[in-house]
Amino acid sequence: MITHIVMWNFQEQLSEAEKKEAGQVMKERLEALKDRIPGVVSLKVIINELPGSDKDIALIGEYETLEDLNHYAVHPCHLEVVDYVKKVACNRTCLDYESL
Repeated sequence: MITHIVMWNFQEQLSEAEKKEAGQVMKERLEALKDRIPGVVSLKVIINELPGSDKDIALIGEYETLEDLNHYAVHPCHLEVVDYVKKVACNRTCLDYESL
């Protein structure tokens, strides 16, 4: 099993209301990819609402294999969501690891 963790901050120029809306849109669109892309075991988006964190929103995804993660990365449905994410988020950080 491969775990893929991605974290972002919202663009600074967004108002608090726009950040909240962007978070909900990201959550809906990213989590919907589970049923649209083969090999995705789970996708969960966490919107941070607590002070003191360095990131505003995170995606935790699980994939059967590294090949499945690589397929997800270039899948047209994912790339469509990426286009939106790039408009509202920045400072992307990623960690991928294999669990035994």
